[in-house]
Amino acid sequence: MNDSISVVIPVYNSAETINELAQRLINSLSDYCSNFEILMINDGSQDESWEIIKSLSGTYPQIVGINLMRNYGQHNALLCGIRKAKSDFIITIDDDLQHPPEEIQKLLDEAQKGYDVVYGIPHKLVHKKWRNFFSKLTKNLLARILNLKRIKYMSAFRLIRRDVRKAFENFDSPDVIVDALLTWGTENFGTVEVFEQPRPRGRSNYNFIKLVKIAMVVITGFSTLPLRISSVVGFSLTIFGVGVLLYVLILTLIEGSIPGFPFIASIISIFSGAQLFSLGIIGEYLARIFNRSMNHPSYVVEESTNNINS
Repeated sequence: MNDSISVVIPVYNSAETINELAQRLINSLSDYCSNFEILMINDGSQDESWEIIKSLSGTYPQIVGINLMRNYGQHNALLCGIRKAKSDFIITIDDDLQHPPEEIQKLLDEAQKGYDVVYGIPHKLVHKKWRNFFSKLTKNLLARILNLKRIKYMSAFRLIRRDVRKAFENFDSPDVIVDALLTWGTENFGTVEVFEQPRPRGRSNYNFIKLVKIAMVVITGFSTLPLRISSVVGFSLTIFGVGVLLYVLILTLIEGSIPGFPFIASIISIFSGAQLFSLGIIGEYLARIFNRSMNHPSYVVEESTNNINS
């Protein structure tokens, strides 16, 4: 093929897998592309990952290593790699060998239909049942919040046309969700089914708490849906309160008395709960605004190989 390809890999404590991943990527891409690069973004690994990346970069000219100052998060590392990529197509892939490099061809074939972004959707999820459930729930929720009408499920295994990144060139925030940023540049999303393999070594860095945290960043960082829900709840309870007032007035006129303490306590609890719920949502948004006002960068590059500018 004539198009060039950049493969972006966020690396975190993956010293046991990146050698094999690099070799399989080079072997696979060489079969159909003469112009490709592999960007390995070391996201504050505590093992020997960066030393291995430097060694691979010295052995293979196609491999570029970028070492971040600390651990910023998978999506922050992805954003760094996407911005550094030079090719027509950018492929993002995990560092744990669950996304077979040999499946990249499927993403490229699907992109030929004119899609700007193509997600590789696993034929069968290979995680534990609870992880599969919450992963599906989170990604489905993200797709709905971002108003991606043609797709219901997203994946870390994705193809991006280079021009899409123009939409978020100036984005600078510690809270990064790559899929949300992609919607700033296009509505032309596609999916293709790929095979996903069990993680051969180590364990996933994502647990239930991290999945919930990502969901909260998506909901409050890239959508006003919670504020709208809060408004609807507030309006509904106002109507309910008016109804209760009318009920109490009518009952007082007819029977000369009003309901006792349990009724009043229940009403107070409902309205107090609604107020705290709304304040909690507003607090989340204020926290996002505060974080962005601090001008924390999405990432900081400490060093890189192959003379890549930071």
